[in-house]
Amino acid sequence: MGGAMALTLGALAYPSMLGVSTVSSSPTRVIANTQWGPLTESDRDFVVKVRAAGLWEYPVGQIGLQKGTSKGVLEASKHLIDGHAALDTTCRKIAPMLNITLPNIASPQQEGFVTQLKADSGKQFDTDFANILRMTHGAIFNTVAKIRSTTKNSLVRALADQANDTVLDHITVMEKTGLVDFDQTLFQQTTPPKLPDSAVTPPPPPAGQPEVVLTPPPNATSTPVNIDGLTGAGGGSGGAAPAPSPTAP
Repeated sequence: MGGAMALTLGALAYPSMLGVSTVSSSPTRVIANTQWGPLTESDRDFVVKVRAAGLWEYPVGQIGLQKGTSKGVLEASKHLIDGHAALDTTCRKIAPMLNITLPNIASPQQEGFVTQLKADSGKQFDTDFANILRMTHGAIFNTVAKIRSTTKNSLVRALADQANDTVLDHITVMEKTGLVDFDQTLFQQTTPPKLPDSAVTPPPPPAGQPEVVLTPPPNATSTPVNIDGLTGAGGGSGGAAPAPSPTAP
C-alpha cells in the first residue's frame, strides 16, 4: 500500500476507534441504577461509541455507493448503511431510557476519515475505504466482546449483541473486497499512536438541536433490538420507561 495510506492510518488510528475516550480511571464505576441493571461508565461510553460510529460510517457508506469502483466496495457500502441505521435506531431507543446524551456528529478523528475518503477517487478510494474500515472495525471488535461479557445492564447487553453481529459482518465484507493490506492494517490496529481526548471524543449536541436520524435503506435487512422483549423492560413503549436513579459519584 502506498505512503499516503500509511500516513492516513498513522495519523488517525486510535484504540477506541468509535470516538470516545475513557473519562474516568474507574470505567466499572456504577453511575446509575436502572430497572435493566446497573449502568457503568464503560456501559455509557459504549452506547455513545456505537452512536458515533454510525455518524461517520453511515455517510461513508453513502460516499462509497457514489465513488466505489469495485463490486466489493459497493456491496460493503450497502452493509455500512444498513447495519449502522439499525444500530442507531437501537441507540436512540435506549439512550433516553438510560439518561445518556448522544452526540449528533462524530469525533474529529472520525471526521478525518470522512474527509480523507471524500478527497480520494478511483482505485485509491477503494483501497483507503477497505483498509480504514477494516482497521476501525477490527479495533473495536474486542471492545464489543468485553462489554458483552461484563455489563450487568440488559439494554447495553442487547446493544452489544447487535453490535457484535454488525461489526463482524463489516469486517467480513471489507476483507471480501480483496483490497485489505493485512500487515499494514493489523499493525495500525494493534499499535496506534496516542491522540488527545479532544480528537477522539464526539462533542455533545447544542441544547435544543434536533437529533440526527440515520434512515434505514428501503431494502434494509438489519433490524434494531426489540426493546419491549427484553427482561425487565416492562410493557408498552420503551420511551415510557422511568429514568434511572443516579448514584453518588
